[in-house]
Amino acid sequence: MKEKEFISIIKNLLCSNYIGDDCAFLEDLGIVVTQDSLVEDVHFLRSKITPFQLGYKSVMVNISDVAASGAEPKYLTISLSLPANIDKGFIEDFYLGCKKACGESIQIVGGDITGGDKIFISVCAIGATVNRNISSRKNAQFGQKVIVSGVHGSSGAGLKCLIEGNNTFEKFIKSHLEPSAQVEFGKKIALSVDGKYAMMDTSDGLMDALSTIANESGVLLDIDFDKIPHDKELEQFDNWQDLVLFGGEDYQIVATVPQDYDGGIVIGYVKNGSGIDLNMNGELKHFSKEDVENRIFNHWEKNR
Repeated sequence: MKEKEFISIIKNLLCSNYIGDDCAFLEDLGIVVTQDSLVEDVHFLRSKITPFQLGYKSVMVNISDVAASGAEPKYLTISLSLPANIDKGFIEDFYLGCKKACGESIQIVGGDITGGDKIFISVCAIGATVNRNISSRKNAQFGQKVIVSGVHGSSGAGLKCLIEGNNTFEKFIKSHLEPSAQVEFGKKIALSVDGKYAMMDTSDGLMDALSTIANESGVLLDIDFDKIPHDKELEQFDNWQDLVLFGGEDYQIVATVPQDYDGGIVIGYVKNGSGIDLNMNGELKHFSKEDVENRIFNHWEKNR
């Protein structure tokens, strides 16, 4: 069973209108809330990441979700399950990484620590919504343009290099281990777009975000691959186009905004229909929801 099937079961069972977006928008409280977990040997290998980088990334991936909702990241709680062989130095470096990711404007306000067989990290992030127009993946509107915040494929290339022990492309490895949430990009849209708009980060890959927006909004996204920004050195990888589309963990933002919005890199348009039409290599290929989900990472398949 795939992750989204689990989410659908939980959402239907709880009859919740909040479950579906990466952040729950609690309008009565004026906040958004999100929670992400990182599991050793599923999301990271201890031998391939420093404690500082692990703390930094654990926080940054949650900040990214808040930024992609349009809210202002404000507070975090961090829960850890740690094996007995973890020492004081690991804890110090981990939280220094967390602190670096928070910067001056975000505070860590609590959490929990327990024992476990492997490292398990769960971060809850809270964002403020005052004077901001909060997004939803259900809100793409016919006639809007599709924009992204930056390059795609770099993190996927970095992961490939780490797995293969290839240190040639240090910048790609850094993109994977030390991502940057696009806080200002999300902020600008939330403060300047008046009507409905859709926005997500690309943590599970650009095509995953595009497909989710298209299917949740009941629209077709017409995308031009040649307009998707990527680092030119990525083209040295045999599967570089797949890395751009499905690589994941770039933590850029994709959004559908009015035609007159000034900002971002335009990669396509919202049209009538469903799924994604991708113009690539002189051909038009249609991707249904199932086509995309069959290509993205599945944690449960990895663990079997």
